[in-house]
Amino acid sequence: MSRKLFKFKGGVHPPEHKAESNKRPIHTAPLPPKLVIPLRQHIGNPAKPVVEVGDHVLKGQLIGAADGYISTAVHASSSGTVTAIGPALVPHISGLPDDCITIEVDGRDEWIARTPLDYRAMEPANLRMRLRDMGIAGLGGAVFPSAVKLDPGAAHHCPTLIINGGECEPWITCDDLLMRTRADGILQGVAIMRHLLGSTEVLVGIEDNKPEAIAAMRVAAAKMDFPVEVIAVPAHYPGGGAKQMIEVLTGKQVPSGKLSTDIGIQVFNVGTAYALARAVHHGEPLISRLVTVTGHVLRPQNFEVLFGTPLHWLIALAGERGGTTGVLMGGPMMGLPMPNLDVPVVKATNCILVKSAELFPPLPKALPCIRCTRCADACPAELQPQELFRFAKSGDFGRAQEYHLFDCIECGCCSYVCPSHIPLVDYYRYAKSEIWAREKEKRASDLARDRHEFRLFRLEREKKEKAEKLAAKAQAKRAEMATEPAAEGAASDTDAKKALIAAALARAQAKKAEVAPKNTDNLSPDTQHEIEEIEARRAKIRELARQPLSEDKS
Repeated sequence: MSRKLFKFKGGVHPPEHKAESNKRPIHTAPLPPKLVIPLRQHIGNPAKPVVEVGDHVLKGQLIGAADGYISTAVHASSSGTVTAIGPALVPHISGLPDDCITIEVDGRDEWIARTPLDYRAMEPANLRMRLRDMGIAGLGGAVFPSAVKLDPGAAHHCPTLIINGGECEPWITCDDLLMRTRADGILQGVAIMRHLLGSTEVLVGIEDNKPEAIAAMRVAAAKMDFPVEVIAVPAHYPGGGAKQMIEVLTGKQVPSGKLSTDIGIQVFNVGTAYALARAVHHGEPLISRLVTVTGHVLRPQNFEVLFGTPLHWLIALAGERGGTTGVLMGGPMMGLPMPNLDVPVVKATNCILVKSAELFPPLPKALPCIRCTRCADACPAELQPQELFRFAKSGDFGRAQEYHLFDCIECGCCSYVCPSHIPLVDYYRYAKSEIWAREKEKRASDLARDRHEFRLFRLEREKKEKAEKLAAKAQAKRAEMATEPAAEGAASDTDAKKALIAAALARAQAKKAEVAPKNTDNLSPDTQHEIEEIEARRAKIRELARQPLSEDKS
């Protein structure tokens, strides 16, 4: 009995352009002379370098250790010498550099010693940390550290595991070729995921425009010792999104602000499953992936590419053509324009799409929004894109958040159908980045305020402690005086006070005597006369000081 499928709201049907690159077999890209490996290839904290300039490294060697729980390691993609550690160009729309490790390859491509893992005999927590240290991250686009996603949490199990082979974005075929050629390896990785998550139901969703991939996955599923259901789903963009795939296969929606695990479902890309199998069964860290190179090139195809390989190297392998107008990393709907072709392939690189004026004519000038609501009809997240655009453009980020800005998956459906040609997704990305920046500033401000308040508290505490010490010291002195034997004839407190006053006066007189003028004998008449004048002036001043002040007369 076939599974009942459901529909998600919205979506579009852009031209697929899959046939251009899925007819050729996978080729391994040759080694470039230099690999530039970014330390930030995943969501979370960037890896910390554990090598130094001048070190010789082997293929698969750890060069950047995970920094915290939401992080993952980075490894050398080939053997060679570390020539630089520091800022270099990375594949980001901003064109800004980030910390990278540059390796001049030696051409030997010499591996480290690789040791498979007996995952069934390992504690789940230890296995997850080993996967983190082997650099496993999601290869479907979000590059979220897989060790975190493989933690079922307090429930200790996640009933439904979905393997996403949708690949709905036009032009991209790397997942299609992976499923056709490496289906057994994908399902070996699925077995490890199932073991860690405690899943009892495994669903593999593949869009129906990939019949060869569906057939290969069904053959591989029949060999497994647990049930795997391979399901053909309608080709409808963005049906390959995690939330959309969940809704199509199960009819469930992930609530706003929640995770899929909150409803007992976890989703992984087929590429992630294959990388997991290579790590566990072959001891290979994640150092390469399949990348589609297509568009305005002579031979569109898929390559097995080492991370750190420059984009221009792959474009040259696919056959560079004249008339290139730009390059996207990713597809035409969600891809990012690359500022420079020297940037390297990273874990998030699933496609290099070379543009031309013929394939991608320039968009007309953006016009004012006419409030047609086509964007709302196309939005698969059931948002109000026209309102989000208005809030983002005016800088009203609070209202944008009220309208669930962060539920936007940036699929580009709204921009695709907009008759005014407004780049709506760019506005949403801008609003998100501004909100993140302001939250970062607020956290820094809150931290500074907390530090200031703690300093004031510390100073007040020290002041209070000092006062208490002085009071205790005075009290101890009074107690000591009270316990001393009374002088002969002294009986009352009044006598004691008088004795203290007399002692003070005696000390004052003694001090005065110490500073009495000296050499006053045999003074000259002039000096004597000067002293007498000074004493006369002092006497007059003392007399005036004793007289009462007269009242003002007005």
